[in-house]
Amino acid sequence: MNKFFISAASMVVMTFSSKAQKIDFTEYTLPNGLHVILHQDGSNPLVAVSVLYHLGGKNETLGRSGFAHFFEHLMFEGSYNIGRGEFSKYINDNGGTLNAYTTSDDTNYLEFLPSNQLRLALWLESERMMHAKVDQKGIDTQREVVKEEKRLYIDNRPYMTAISKEIPALLFKKHPYRFPVIGAIEDLNAVAEADYQFFYKTFYVPNNATLSIAGDIDLEKTKKWINAYFGPIPKSTQPIPRPNAKEDPITQEIYATYEDKNAQVPAVVLAYRAPKKTDKDTYVLKIIDNVLSKGESSRITRNVINKKQLASHAGSFLQDLEDYGIFIIYAVANSDSDVTLDDITQAIDEEIEALKKDSIIQSELEKQINNLENSLIYANASMIGIARTLAKYHVYHGNTDLINTVLEKYRRITVEDIKQVANKYLNKTQRVRLYNLSKKS
Repeated sequence: MNKFFISAASMVVMTFSSKAQKIDFTEYTLPNGLHVILHQDGSNPLVAVSVLYHLGGKNETLGRSGFAHFFEHLMFEGSYNIGRGEFSKYINDNGGTLNAYTTSDDTNYLEFLPSNQLRLALWLESERMMHAKVDQKGIDTQREVVKEEKRLYIDNRPYMTAISKEIPALLFKKHPYRFPVIGAIEDLNAVAEADYQFFYKTFYVPNNATLSIAGDIDLEKTKKWINAYFGPIPKSTQPIPRPNAKEDPITQEIYATYEDKNAQVPAVVLAYRAPKKTDKDTYVLKIIDNVLSKGESSRITRNVINKKQLASHAGSFLQDLEDYGIFIIYAVANSDSDVTLDDITQAIDEEIEALKKDSIIQSELEKQINNLENSLIYANASMIGIARTLAKYHVYHGNTDLINTVLEKYRRITVEDIKQVANKYLNKTQRVRLYNLSKKS
């Protein structure tokens, strides 16, 4: 259930303009530690509810990879007051949609429904937090669901195992980021009821959660309902465990190969360890990501794909995480030529070195900042998007108002910053070079 959704109803509240509008909000914390963020928008009689738990793949231990994601599935099995399968039925029968997803850092539960059903969503989420009940039948059922999800989206898709499993394990030796979020089959088979009880009591507590609501709400009524449904839930008296593993610097290129049974064409993946998401350099890397591979005029697209015709597909992305980040550049070989993965790697390295030497010109930087502004506007163009963004800025940055001010961080970036950050992180001696080999290789 970790696929994001856009329903027909949610399209109603999507608005897009060339200039971001200020998003007003109210936030406070209940005595039990639950942080609450409320955004009022009466444009349409709809409301989005997000409950973000500050736990994800990084809260797992060796032998229990994938448990946070598995647990997300278990949390739809019901409670002492909600029968198996009824959680979704309550929302669907009242004109709403729901979803959930797990990342390396968090687990997020989402409902989108008519605003006159807000109390229903609050009751359901309070039940999830206070009275979740999973028996062995539920564990066995969801174990098979997760296994099928893993087979469908990871095991049987080309290049996905390399990206989601092999690369993290090579980049990280100490930190739990080395575990794939979806987990390993043998670990899923080992999950027992005792694991569930420990995980639930440790992490599904109000002082490890953020409740964010956006839409057509009455602020005072909403506060009363929140207090009624969530106020009685006791906070954890124990500190929430957080990983604090520190990685040794990578000082020599890590080269590896992976034989991919699903890949018909080989590919190269270059992965660099990046700073945590709150670091200034992370904002610079997002611009570098765009410069390298976003759009027809980007460096890799223009030169590696179109001009030299070495790759049929290529790109980059930054996975910005709480403790470290992962910056990945990838390219799938052009099957119509005799190109080698070494050829592709050399061509990509030429683009990186040019960026490190000459940076970019001011007009290119301004273009990328404008593109990022449009992306930020689009991300907050729905009530679901606003609810999610408000929660994440609170949890990871300790500043919910970044939803209104984050663009200023990008506007302060200079062409010299681009050059310095590229030289700091995008070095051959600080990366993993993985050749994803096809069955034909």
